[in-house]
Amino acid sequence: MGGLILMRPWWLLALLPLAALTLWTLRHNGDAGGWQRVMPPRMLRAMIALGALGGRQPLWQRILTPAAMLALILGLTGPALPRRDAPVLTQTDAVVIAIDLSPSVAAGPGMKQAQFAAAGLLQGLAGRPVGMILYGGEAYTVAAPTLDLSTLETQIAVLDADTMPNPGSRVADALGQAGKMLEQPRRADLVIISDGGGVDRQAEAEANRLADAGVRISALRIPDVAPDAPVPPSDALERLVRGEGKVLPADQMARMAGSLDRTGAAMRDPVLRALQYRDLGPILAAFALFPLLIMLRKQK
Repeated sequence: MGGLILMRPWWLLALLPLAALTLWTLRHNGDAGGWQRVMPPRMLRAMIALGALGGRQPLWQRILTPAAMLALILGLTGPALPRRDAPVLTQTDAVVIAIDLSPSVAAGPGMKQAQFAAAGLLQGLAGRPVGMILYGGEAYTVAAPTLDLSTLETQIAVLDADTMPNPGSRVADALGQAGKMLEQPRRADLVIISDGGGVDRQAEAEANRLADAGVRISALRIPDVAPDAPVPPSDALERLVRGEGKVLPADQMARMAGSLDRTGAAMRDPVLRALQYRDLGPILAAFALFPLLIMLRKQK
């Protein structure tokens, strides 16, 4: 049930009066309208047998009304799951992951660290459209922002040292590709998974351009560099971070995903939210019909 949300959570407040009603119903167990206090027991039983008084009800009959109301309230809260077939509207709140596959990463232990970080980050981003870029000597777009994260998981699993055709570490190209992918960013995020190699003035200029367009830039730092590869400056990734972004170790991808969690336009606009999520409320509310039908059958 990952990604389950409540579209109308304020309806949970209705559970408080429902709980009070349920307690009152259980305490006042079919008291025959108060006649049991003034009528002799034998006469009371005779009146109940004749159907003139309701008498004491079994427990299952007394909880029919609260059960129907509970189903209606839960349905009104609007539990919903992300739709895999939902359209991505102007990359609203999209996240782009740029993975460094330069030799300093791909030819050493950093390759597995990058895959692990990217896969863990995807798990924490359920419900948001995610795109992916790979870069080395050049940058390549693997996928535009999509809600079908299983496709990206498959791509991450097959990455290796031979994935990129050209050696090098062109971070600026990756940032440029992200800018093309997010033509109308509207609170988008870019997460760079890298050891920090290849950061130069051109990359910093691209980062500034993305930040001006509304993209928040963060980074997951790969700690291990391949043997014989130059060690990047310790502050290289910090020079690319913009907005409220942060730099975290690669094994803290869950924390990174949490820092990226923010309510965007798709959650503020009920029309967009309805397109992005499948509302299960009507299905839950329909369960109220079962106790109601039993009550109507009993009265008939």
